[in-house]
Amino acid sequence: MSRFRPSLIVLLLVAAAALLAACGDDDSTTDSDSSETVSLEDCTPDQLETLQDGTLTIATDKPAFPPYFEDNDPTNGKGFESAVGYAIADTLGFSEDQVEWVVEPFNSSYAPGPKDFDFDLNQISITDKRAEAVDFSSPYYTADQAVVALSDGEAADADSLDDLADADIGVQIGTTSLEAVTETIEPSSEPQVFDTSNDVVSALENGQVDAVVVDTPTALYLTAVQVPKGEIVGEFSAPGGDEWGALLEKDSPLTDCISAAVDSLQDSGELEEIQQQWINAGGGVATLE
Repeated sequence: MSRFRPSLIVLLLVAAAALLAACGDDDSTTDSDSSETVSLEDCTPDQLETLQDGTLTIATDKPAFPPYFEDNDPTNGKGFESAVGYAIADTLGFSEDQVEWVVEPFNSSYAPGPKDFDFDLNQISITDKRAEAVDFSSPYYTADQAVVALSDGEAADADSLDDLADADIGVQIGTTSLEAVTETIEPSSEPQVFDTSNDVVSALENGQVDAVVVDTPTALYLTAVQVPKGEIVGEFSAPGGDEWGALLEKDSPLTDCISAAVDSLQDSGELEEIQQQWINAGGGVATLE
């Protein structure tokens, strides 16, 4: 009986290991390639696993403010995010009467756990921390942060971010504005944090803070409607950019299709048209550096 030499056995084991490693590489490549963007042909109402069969349930907070929603009524299609919601629905093949809007508070939208909606549109910034608990679609908007102050206050005269270092600044809890203030403005005192956007506005009007930081679209609305004596001091880019995405339950079967719809709207120019109509019409804003 012939016998393998030890050196030959070693060579055979090495060759087998190399072959297995090569097979493993092929599998991992296949897995990564499988995450390619889904076709909209696979995203029709009869194929989607929506909360309610044949209905697309979209959530947002209440009250729903301009320029994202008009008249506190997401169902009328007026306002940036109302229009985006219906555009996504239409791209997926849902008619307006197949869309149902529900209320979901901003701070609970990105909490872990099951969701009572298919996706949420509420100026929700895409962050790594939030993405641990929920899914996000492709971004449908990238917002800068803006500083709003009363016209007769010292903060209104700021020409740079350094000029705001000693200002008492207010922000809403759970928003990226807090991170934007601490990392970009770097004020000498901690920002004051408020529970709701209404509380932020009241703090500015009552002189509790020298200025507030919100996203630019909100700043345009605040100064046009809610705080007539306020003015936008300027805007600045949030750390890493402030991209908003449709929020979905973690590992939702709808995520790829919602992203495909957003990408399609982006490619066709429809998202840009919606943005121009409801946001950019407010005019230009100075940049703070």
